[in-house]
Amino acid sequence: MNYLGHAYLSFGNTNILTGNMIGDHVKGKLVAHEKYPEEIWKGVMLHRKIDEFSDEHPATKRAKVFFREDYGLYAGAIMDTLYDHFLANDPKIFPNAQALEKFSHGVYEQLETNSQWFPEHFANYFPHMKQHNWLYGYRAIKGMERALNGLHRRAIHMPAPEKAYEIFVANYYHLNQCYFELIDDILPFVKIETGK
Repeated sequence: MNYLGHAYLSFGNTNILTGNMIGDHVKGKLVAHEKYPEEIWKGVMLHRKIDEFSDEHPATKRAKVFFREDYGLYAGAIMDTLYDHFLANDPKIFPNAQALEKFSHGVYEQLETNSQWFPEHFANYFPHMKQHNWLYGYRAIKGMERALNGLHRRAIHMPAPEKAYEIFVANYYHLNQCYFELIDDILPFVKIETGK
């Protein structure tokens, strides 16, 4: 799961959401635990649990095979990004474009109330995330081309993303099925973790 997945799996709790969204930028354990309020720290730890659950899920392992020959270890990061597209188009979660739009703006508003806890790197790109509405952008197939280009910019050793986009489009149905298998299992897992 990527930004949209982590945002949705925070289930509306602002502090959990903050920790979940900044999780990739919080390194270490003891020092970070002392730095952040308890609930934000729980969000950071939830981020790590979601990543581990998703990475180890049989559906993700099958999905990564499509990308492994061309992208090696970056296959996992690519699938994290693509899962957000399938989530954005999941009618059980976002029944229409307006629902996703409303959710996305709500996430940005919630995060802004906790901006003092943003690590420097997240603080630097959050305005771009909001301005260009990254969360909503995952809905469109062409939006995924932009998302994969963004991943490529952040992962400087990742091969050029054009082939990944081609693989995504060519294997759309199979990858979508992998998403449905994952979401059916990860929702109850996160609800237990968050006490929902």
